[in-house]
Amino acid sequence: MEISNRIRGFQASPIRRLSPYARAAKARGIKVYHLNIGQPDIKSPKEALDAIHSYPNDIIAYGESDGDLELRKALVRYYGDSVGVNITTDDVLITTGGSEAILFSLMALCDPGDEVIVPEPYYTNVHSFARMANVSIVPVTSLLEDNFALPPLNMIEERITSKTRAILLNSPNNPTGHIYSAKELEIILDMCERHDIFLIVDEVYREFCYDGLKFTSILSYEKYSERVICIDSVSKRFSMCGARVGALICRNRNVIRETLKLSQARLCSPTVEQHASLAAFGAPSEYLENVKKEYEKRRNFVVKALHSIPGVKCSRPNGAFYLIARLPVEDAENFSIFMLRDFDYKGETVMLAPAEGFYESKDLGRDQVRIAYVLNTEDLGKACECLKEGLKAYNNREI
Repeated sequence: MEISNRIRGFQASPIRRLSPYARAAKARGIKVYHLNIGQPDIKSPKEALDAIHSYPNDIIAYGESDGDLELRKALVRYYGDSVGVNITTDDVLITTGGSEAILFSLMALCDPGDEVIVPEPYYTNVHSFARMANVSIVPVTSLLEDNFALPPLNMIEERITSKTRAILLNSPNNPTGHIYSAKELEIILDMCERHDIFLIVDEVYREFCYDGLKFTSILSYEKYSERVICIDSVSKRFSMCGARVGALICRNRNVIRETLKLSQARLCSPTVEQHASLAAFGAPSEYLENVKKEYEKRRNFVVKALHSIPGVKCSRPNGAFYLIARLPVEDAENFSIFMLRDFDYKGETVMLAPAEGFYESKDLGRDQVRIAYVLNTEDLGKACECLKEGLKAYNNREI
């Protein structure tokens, strides 16, 4: 019996597909430092954990398809107080993670065969979401040598065709850490208006901007509000990745009304986790301030450590908690497997995410990896030492 051509066209996640090698390494007694996945080691807010432990209802019942009203009200307050933009509860759909919000956006805006322009490297799961929606991703390539800044805007405009329905951005960016400036966003919005297309912006890392940079939300541009969709999530902000609670925010009433049909089809987002997410928004401001400081410290540490390894080049991210590094190898995936299957340094090794899967264009990123600096600096130091010794062993091995 044959399986579908649709599923055969999906790629296995470069973030997770090497997990069997990691499990085997751990079974051999090897300690594995996970730099492959954006799972922070920072504790979730106490308020969220307390809310889970004291969940007041006797039944974990279905919730509303558009999300818990009190959580939507909390998001409205958050956007007004912390982001500086005015939205209403009618502008908010609670989703099962930011991932579902991206998928819903693609399905609501695009018919099968339509196109969405995405700067690459990009969050790899977008490839799968596009396949689910039968949408084609049209890449525009940013370069490590330019610190992954937005490519010339004329390169983006040249890729707009009659099939283009939207441009999708992620700022601060996963996997590069790049932050789009207010001027860049305004120019892109003007481009979208001229070509009558939408702009989708994933802003889930907006709290984590470094070097004094100020973040500009796409929702700030009320002039273009009818063609803007903002993606949000509690996953990274509150270190609640497993809660799977996100949001799709749009002032376009038609988009919200039609997307609600998708929300109704999957019934509701997780009930208890929405309850916990509501409590997380009650955490003191010091929580996020301290988390941001910690990630900036880790960014500074890991960039310096990587630059000290012969042959390694990396970007200096301005936000989020990822970077792309070029390694002195021809095939980063083979090297990543080697690190898990064949190598350890003092009983320890590193799991990396090969970056080829973060590109749409063929043969790009083969010598690159994405590194998530979500570990404390002591563990990051040990992980970078393992990487340094692993590169020596890999390049000196007998073929």
